[in-house]
Amino acid sequence: MYTMMLRILCSLRKRPKVFCIGRNKTGTTSLEKALRDLGYIVGDQATAELLIHDYARRDFRSIVEYCRTAEAFQDIPFSLPYTYQIVDYAFPGSKFILSVRDDEDEWYRSMIRFQQKRLGIQGRITKEDLLKDPYRYEGFIWEVNRILYYTPEDDPYSERVVKEHYLRHNEDVTKYFEFRNDLLVVNLKETGSYHRFCAFLEVEPVYAEFPWLNRSR
Repeated sequence: MYTMMLRILCSLRKRPKVFCIGRNKTGTTSLEKALRDLGYIVGDQATAELLIHDYARRDFRSIVEYCRTAEAFQDIPFSLPYTYQIVDYAFPGSKFILSVRDDEDEWYRSMIRFQQKRLGIQGRITKEDLLKDPYRYEGFIWEVNRILYYTPEDDPYSERVVKEHYLRHNEDVTKYFEFRNDLLVVNLKETGSYHRFCAFLEVEPVYAEFPWLNRSR
């Protein structure tokens, strides 16, 4: 019933959908809060993340249906290759936000620190650590790792491979939208980035700068 009410509300408001397609650990949690505080209905992250197996099969039907329940979306599966192309086709007129870090080194360090902190470990993250991780359910994070990265099992977050994945995603997104005006590339740390974000969405700002949530430090 609640999901149906959201679908009806989204259809009545007729706002362009907003897809945050930057990789995790580029400020996506801060974008989620900023969108909520601007009045957007943001998709339930847990529901979206559990669609990862449909994504792995490149069966996007459930993802498109899920998108009818909200106005804005972030993190998996929207932060992954291919999804932005499918939802762009399914929802014409949508807006896309590619959040980035200063460079791939900063992004990688942030992502590893976040995982280490969440797992309560130091040093290299192992397959066994990911298999025991209770996030969503035991083994979920390992499954996501296998779907995303072609890394050796004894080095699931291989620095070279994972950094290349990040850079390739950003390059592919910017090339896809190269001759369009419906993509905003934004580094949330930069002064004025929040006002650029609001101008892109054509809404009045409610902060001076982005809130910075879910820091890995």
